[in-house]
Amino acid sequence: MLTPFTHFYPYSIKLSSKGFDGLKEYVDKRCNFDEVYILLDENIREFCYPFLIGSCPAFSEAKIIQISSGENFKSIESCKIIWDELTKNQASRNGVLINLGGGVICDLGGFAASTFKRGIDFINIPTTLLSMVDASAGGKLGLDYQHLKNQVGLFNNPQAIFINPNFLRTLPKTELLSGFAEVIKHALVADKAYWEAIESTSVAQIKWKEVIEKSIEIKSKIVHKDPGEKNERKKLNFGHTIGHALESYSLTINTRMALLHGEAVAIGMIIESYLSYKKTGLSHEELDKISSYIKSLFNLVVFPKKSFNNLYEFMLNDKKNKKGEVNFTLLNSIGKSKIGISCKKEEIKDAFEYYSNIVV
Repeated sequence: MLTPFTHFYPYSIKLSSKGFDGLKEYVDKRCNFDEVYILLDENIREFCYPFLIGSCPAFSEAKIIQISSGENFKSIESCKIIWDELTKNQASRNGVLINLGGGVICDLGGFAASTFKRGIDFINIPTTLLSMVDASAGGKLGLDYQHLKNQVGLFNNPQAIFINPNFLRTLPKTELLSGFAEVIKHALVADKAYWEAIESTSVAQIKWKEVIEKSIEIKSKIVHKDPGEKNERKKLNFGHTIGHALESYSLTINTRMALLHGEAVAIGMIIESYLSYKKTGLSHEELDKISSYIKSLFNLVVFPKKSFNNLYEFMLNDKKNKKGEVNFTLLNSIGKSKIGISCKKEEIKDAFEYYSNIVV
């Protein structure tokens, strides 16, 4: 049976390394759904879907909805594919959509389910580290629009989340590190001891079940206080004001070689750590520690100086902004963060200069 995981959400999070014994029982007995649909992409269908079916043979009869993989398919066009398939199959409001995949699948599938016939239930089964520690939980759903990250979306919770760390074996190193960027973020904004633990352990030696538990615990406590992201939850946006701008910009110049979410956030955390040093009291020693650690893990990209104005335009569309000012979550120190810090264009440009100098 799946082991219940401590949570603060109005839904179940279950974490297990023994398969999905409880999923079929959950769907059949607790939820009493009329029909089951599984949303996935071509990679998940090849590598993860067989594992799910092996654990829950009854799900071989579920209707498959397949979209293309990649951030550039987190779009209204992909959402229409999901709605079209549900409509073609005469899906009722008592159906359920199982989102089997990474962050794109969880975000997009949840949004499509929440808006189809004013909302059908959905369950998340995250298959990447990014979706296990971040995207599958917390109720943020959405899609990208006009190259802007999560420009259209809403808050709505899944009925349940089933997490199995065995899926991480299917990931290339770049995808694993992409998710690990969110783990680093959780430590930096909320838990210095967690930071010290991961900083002193090589990625190859990390016990992923323990990391997933700890990161979800941190996120759960924050989201429980502020589910609608009016205040406290904005702490989880550290690294994301810059990161989303970089991710959006990279999609406009090369959809095939676009930065992964975690890669962009890793760069964002270095740049926003420098802003923290300038604005909110982060020590130079801690700035160096953060920058050196992230640099040791990621193949960091340097963007040409002429791209800054384009990146700044993306920042001006960030959801946290107020009165036309770009707003950040910054660090007072490792493990302590402060929301709502506005920075001028020249301050942000200076932070980009710092990043470029340490990466070259």
